[in-house]
Amino acid sequence: MTVQQISVFLENKPGGLAAFARVLSGNNINMRAMCIAETPDFGILRIIVDDVYNTMCTMKDAGYICSATKVLAVEIPDKPGSLLHTLTVLGENGINLEYSYAFTTSRKDVAYMILRVNDNERAVDVLVKNGIRLVDQEEISKL
Repeated sequence: MTVQQISVFLENKPGGLAAFARVLSGNNINMRAMCIAETPDFGILRIIVDDVYNTMCTMKDAGYICSATKVLAVEIPDKPGSLLHTLTVLGENGINLEYSYAFTTSRKDVAYMILRVNDNERAVDVLVKNGIRLVDQEEISKL
């Protein structure tokens, strides 16, 4: 149970992210989550979107370099300690968290975490066994 994260190479210059967002907007693509890792010259934009196929086609047609990666999306209660529980479960089971970012929706008392781990299959098993709810691509698309 994974979701597709799209990673996009962006030049680090004024208006670069706005130009990217303009392409998404012009093609009716809705970002659910976003994270940027940057250097002085470029950035890697990681996004979760409502329509992965359309986004990949649109980005390539617009000249962006992009790729899709399977990541996990977990739903956690929006209260202190919820993230700690998830991270503890992963760590105690030897699953390495490479990076993570969060987003919220209009659903009350719930937050979502995107997790990039070293072993998706094992992480899914461990998280489910510990009562942590995973979200799939279809559900992300409907948020």
